Amino acid sequence: MTRFVPPPRDGVAASRVGVGDGRFPDVLAFLVARFPAVEDWPERLARGAVLDEQGAPLAADAPCRLGQQLWYWRDPPPEPRVPFDMPVLHQDEHLVVVDKPHFLPAIPGGRHLRETALVRLRQATGLPTLVPMHRLDRETAGVLAFIVQPGERDAYQRLLRGRDVRKVYEAVAPWRAELQTPQRVQHRLDKPPGAGFMQVRVVPGEPNAETDIALIARLPGGLAHYRLAPLTGRTHQLRVQMAALGAPIEGDRIYPRLHPEPPPGAAPDWTRPLQLLAREFAFTDPVTGQSRRFTSARTLALARA
Repeated sequence: MTRFVPPPRDGVAASRVGVGDGRFPDVLAFLVARFPAVEDWPERLARGAVLDEQGAPLAADAPCRLGQQLWYWRDPPPEPRVPFDMPVLHQDEHLVVVDKPHFLPAIPGGRHLRETALVRLRQATGLPTLVPMHRLDRETAGVLAFIVQPGERDAYQRLLRGRDVRKVYEAVAPWRAELQTPQRVQHRLDKPPGAGFMQVRVVPGEPNAETDIALIARLPGGLAHYRLAPLTGRTHQLRVQMAALGAPIEGDRIYPRLHPEPPPGAAPDWTRPLQLLAREFAFTDPVTGQSRRFTSARTLALARA
């Protein structure tokens, strides 16, 4: 039997929560205890915004039983509109590929829900089944591919696991005379356990992150334009490795030093994006057998000199 999954609302997928025990007299009591920071559960229940496993709206006084699964939609505070377009580079029955702008998260998470590439694209295309094929940081611009058919997800994502995708990035970072290019750099990256923020670090040990670095051009102001081709796909890999080489990417608010996020609801400084661009994404399509190559039309602001 196929498990019921509610369709997205305004491009936003539903969230699911399980009732871990039977001590709550009704659904409202459980939700208030489980999510104490949310104040409008009575209103949400009244308008049918909480569903049971079969998709039926639940009343506030509905019994809350052990092991029950509830569906609901997140309703975070207003998000600043990211004031940049996201052109579609390619669309067919298998893939939708966009040219993501800086500052726009790829998928919902934390304080970012509606202002994400996934939600924007679901709203624009009317395709509720879209999921990203790969990851791209919120601060990074460039090529981002989405899978259309649920049955084809594993085939496409297997390419990433098998390192069968060619990814090329561009970055602007300080010019370092001692940084010989082209070269392949190798580091071991690790996430500190229990860290409040996902800041990756370089640690001793066998390398698990590899990137080919080449110089495109020297720039004014002691900067340089680099081409980065990662051979592995570790979290924040390019940002961590460039910082470890003494050439942190311009505009990076995480490496080498973590800067505070703007307060909730406040916009970042749109004029100072991270100077990192996903320029090219290429692979042999596992579904159609076609050779796929998608290229961003964007340019990095500091590289235009």
